[in-house]
Amino acid sequence: MGAQDLEKPKCQGADCSNDAGQLQCPKCQKLGKDSFFCSQDCFKRNWGTHKAVHGTQSSNPLGNLFTPKVISEPDAEGHYNPFPTFPFTGPLRPVYPLSPRRELPESIKRPDYAADGTPYSEQIFINRNKVKILNNEEQNAMRKVCKMGREVLDIAARACKPGVTTDYIDEVVHNACIERDAYPSPLNYSKFPKSVCTSPNEVICHGIPDQRPLEDGDILNLDVSIYHGGFHADLNETYYIGDKAMADPDSVRVVETCREALDKAIEIVKPGMLFRDPGNYIEKHAKNRGCSVVKTYVGHGVHTLFHTAPNIPHYAKNKAIGEAKAGMCFTIEPMISIGTHKDKTWPDNWTSVTQDGSRTAQFEHTLLVTETGVEVLTARFPDSPGGAIPMPTPVEASS
Repeated sequence: MGAQDLEKPKCQGADCSNDAGQLQCPKCQKLGKDSFFCSQDCFKRNWGTHKAVHGTQSSNPLGNLFTPKVISEPDAEGHYNPFPTFPFTGPLRPVYPLSPRRELPESIKRPDYAADGTPYSEQIFINRNKVKILNNEEQNAMRKVCKMGREVLDIAARACKPGVTTDYIDEVVHNACIERDAYPSPLNYSKFPKSVCTSPNEVICHGIPDQRPLEDGDILNLDVSIYHGGFHADLNETYYIGDKAMADPDSVRVVETCREALDKAIEIVKPGMLFRDPGNYIEKHAKNRGCSVVKTYVGHGVHTLFHTAPNIPHYAKNKAIGEAKAGMCFTIEPMISIGTHKDKTWPDNWTSVTQDGSRTAQFEHTLLVTETGVEVLTARFPDSPGGAIPMPTPVEASS
């Protein structure tokens, strides 16, 4: 089939002569009619007049009476909830439309999934369960990319303030990657649409950056992964947004418990450590603090592949097979909940939340096993933002 040159459609904004972009009016989509705008600002500006045409767009009288509720009505800002009938477990809601996919210079080296979303190298079955031992050159490459990953995470964390959208954080991460000649590993990995995972409050992991502004009192996990020189770095932290978050005993308890649980797990990493052992330390600490451990997601090998062997579960009495050896590189990344450990996924097929809507925190480091112990490749810098705060006293925690 040959390609054809087609005239680009014009923006539907009454006061606009630009070519249309990818942004569509959600109401028109629901009514089965294409209606494209050049930008979100243009859509917002023209919403007051554009919405008047919606009553004339359906040729099916029954459709006007029984239009299925696919998405919510856009608000004055043009924002909407794409899943209004979904039984959300907590107060958080997605705020769409998502911004267009961000571009990168052609000069930046891309992983194999960047084009079509399929990580082909991770699907090769030969030696799939064999854990790679990195040579000195490969270890140095991991040190370099992990240092860059820490820089990117710190830049993003400094931008996390009340009123800032997670979409803006995505832009910050994306640009910081470009400045380092790096590819943001999440972008188009199995079709993930953004350059970073942003997971507030009840979101366990894999939150998609959107138009929701951060609020004073939120907690937010930033999961940064970057690809440079043929190697991936992977790290994340949970941050307090505003003073209200740091004054909330439950938020502090779940965040600091998770931070400490990861530290306790890292302390036992050395040659001979069984991959099933970190989960015992993590769950014991979580239970002592009245928290639970999410079981669905695990730590993983990381180097030239984004996700590979070994798997490192975070819960006790797991059945993971194998032991650590010098030269292995993997993550440990516990997810701790103040309530249930059970999870549920939003209809976007990515955002994982607690089933009871309780708050959850996560921390992650990329680790290199050495001859005598472990090197934390993604360790915090002396001036890294965030960091531990005092745990609430038992009286405060129960109040």
